[in-house]
Amino acid sequence: MSTAQSSRAAQASAARRRAVIDALRRGAVPEAGLDLLATGLGRFDTALDEELNAVASGASVFKAVRGEYGSGKTFFTRWLGERAKRLGFAVAEVQISETETPLHRLETVYRRLTERLSTASFPPSALRPVVDAWFYALEEDALAAGASEEELAEEVEKLLIARLAEVSRHAPSFATALRGYRSALAGGDEATASAVLAWLGGQPHVAAAARRSAGVRGDLDHFGALGFLQGLLTVLRDSGHRGLFMVLDEVETLQRVRSDARDKALNALRQLIDEVHSGRFPGLYLVITGTPAFYDGRQGVQRLAPLAQRLATDFTTDPRFDNPRAVQLRLPGFTQESLIELGVTIRDLYLAGAGAPDRIMAYADDAYIADLARSVGGALGGKAGVAPRLFLKKLVGDVLDRIDQFEDFDPRKHYRLTVASAELTDMERNLMAAASADDIALDV
Repeated sequence: MSTAQSSRAAQASAARRRAVIDALRRGAVPEAGLDLLATGLGRFDTALDEELNAVASGASVFKAVRGEYGSGKTFFTRWLGERAKRLGFAVAEVQISETETPLHRLETVYRRLTERLSTASFPPSALRPVVDAWFYALEEDALAAGASEEELAEEVEKLLIARLAEVSRHAPSFATALRGYRSALAGGDEATASAVLAWLGGQPHVAAAARRSAGVRGDLDHFGALGFLQGLLTVLRDSGHRGLFMVLDEVETLQRVRSDARDKALNALRQLIDEVHSGRFPGLYLVITGTPAFYDGRQGVQRLAPLAQRLATDFTTDPRFDNPRAVQLRLPGFTQESLIELGVTIRDLYLAGAGAPDRIMAYADDAYIADLARSVGGALGGKAGVAPRLFLKKLVGDVLDRIDQFEDFDPRKHYRLTVASAELTDMERNLMAAASADDIALDV
């Protein structure tokens, strides 16, 4: 592990270390603390920070991340989201799926965005704290301009109209709903205020009485969602946030939907990219993730020529020379060497909060971690690139925890790597089946 990584691990709080280790023990990507684990991402730092700073200054950026299953796409976007949050961005990660969040229905995507919205101070959903902070900022601006207490409500209304003037050209109901929310709060009607805010967040089936009191009708539709996104960006900016970092994860699921829904979704993605590039969404950093098959295959991006043109990126050169400023970023996945390096990083992070660090260093030394990495990769058909999740789960839960708790546990004597189908993802299960029809037991 590098000196910088060792320093981060030593300085990390016990709560951050625990959250990361607990997630790895479950076989999940941690929600936070990813800077403690990042290996091999330094080549992206400069370009991505430049883009985040540009967005914080009012620009907008679209980025496509490509990589095979297990190459670290979710880790990468959460790592980048943490960097954005430290710069003052709000962050939201939306999982695209055929049934829950179809991309061709942008109103559903917007609803998931507001449900997953988080900031450095508030976990999901941070929509209400953001809106409340916005109204507080409007009041402060009105008072600073000389408004008296008696004039405050009227002056805040004027500022609301002025700040949302551009938004109201496309989605006038956004400003109307905000007025309704503020009015309900002023009248002490918490139930109506909550219902109106839910409608503002794209939730369907809001009580008709609450909608009538706010002066809005119906539910949010596909086209209104873009206007509401524009309004949310304005509210975020005026409430002290420098922008919104938004991830549309697992976009490759579009390849499995009906052809008519797929075509609508691809066109919605093309429309969204064009709107970002047109400058309609200042303060938005939008990222999508997908597999190479999605970007290059006939059932994905290549199905819509205008979209393929917008995402075209040259990947014929050595990955070392990939351009991190390009519209697409390639994640080559883990090699055996980088998997071992990651294992050593996790071991050292675990040490910082372990009860028996000396014993862990003796029994889980670098050589043992290399052996375990090779064994897990072998259990998955020799595919080290898709092994990180399972490898880290085994390393933390089966090896490090046991060494830390049992004085006489020696993983070389007492642990036998067993990989059962039930603990695998579909992709891992397919790779394992290609290697063996049975559970694989390997001595490490």
